[in-house]
Amino acid sequence: MIDFNVIENELNEIKDNSAKLIISLDSDSTKEEIASLEEKTVREGFWQDNENSQKILQRIKVLKDRAAKAKDLKTKLDDCYVLLEFAYENPEDETLGQELIDSMKELSKTYVEIRMYSLLNGTNDKNNAYLTLHAGAGGTEACDWVEMLFRMYTRYFEEKKFKATVTDYLDGDGAGIKSVSVYVEGEYAYGHLRGESGVHRLVRISPFDSAGRRHTSFASCEVIPEISNEIDIKIKTEDLRIDTFRSSGKGGQHVNKTDSAIRITHLPTNIVVACQSERSQHQNKETAMKMLMSKLLEIKEREHKEKIEDLKGTQMDIGWGSQIRSYVFCPYTMVKDHRTNYETGDVQSVMDGNLDPFINEYLAQNPTID
Repeated sequence: MIDFNVIENELNEIKDNSAKLIISLDSDSTKEEIASLEEKTVREGFWQDNENSQKILQRIKVLKDRAAKAKDLKTKLDDCYVLLEFAYENPEDETLGQELIDSMKELSKTYVEIRMYSLLNGTNDKNNAYLTLHAGAGGTEACDWVEMLFRMYTRYFEEKKFKATVTDYLDGDGAGIKSVSVYVEGEYAYGHLRGESGVHRLVRISPFDSAGRRHTSFASCEVIPEISNEIDIKIKTEDLRIDTFRSSGKGGQHVNKTDSAIRITHLPTNIVVACQSERSQHQNKETAMKMLMSKLLEIKEREHKEKIEDLKGTQMDIGWGSQIRSYVFCPYTMVKDHRTNYETGDVQSVMDGNLDPFINEYLAQNPTID
């Protein structure tokens, strides 16, 4: 028997919590911003600056999509109230009751999507991001784990319609990936990914162990926001060591195999950045410098500026006791975030890029205060 009172309470809670969200996403100021941006698209010379024009078009799309979602949420709310009223009048109609339950599920899903916008309110949350994976101790095992994580995040980027460009890639010892850096472009890319910084732990029966023993592997994930070109970070030339090297991607699968790859070391902090994705040395240097400035700004904005380790968030040592999330394939299946205690038994779904439940829970429990 369906308890319509419980459903009504849930419906009222969603209505109360989403009221301000609906107004903010489809407000007069949003409509004015869309109109202003669309006016720019018809100006002479708009298409001559391809990078800027694409950003404006993307912004228009995002604003329109959000307004459409707000209207969709309001429509689903109204529909659920109508169904609830009919259900109260016809409590024995099981078909009507099931339709109400299904509609409530769709409403909840839409509400969660819109609620994310209120959680992504940090200074840099709107920015693109740089995500870097490093293998911990363990040789081939750890490198294989990095490759698995790389695949997981790639699937997640595809689901979110983020554009991902590999900027640096280092093959593992025998198999897998030793380290990989990815430039992630998309609305609120950094906001979605910032909670992924830290150590990720894998427990499984090793495919590289002929005895079939259980192994534990570690890999670190570092996420930093891309900074705006308008922000000026002063870097002295004498503080930099710039090296060139040959790209090392697998047969050009991930990066261009040229002699133009760039590695920059910032001597005062010992921060190292590299880029090998572009065809020219100049472009690689430009991208690497942008990554370096993003990292330096990240340090500057942290309270503990004297500790360079703080740049890597909660990473600490890539080993026991410092992991933020565990992925257990054996003797049972579970993925658990140790910060939020959110967990699921569907490991394969997570490895296929279904990270939203973990990311949403982290953002809900760790609101940004600027």
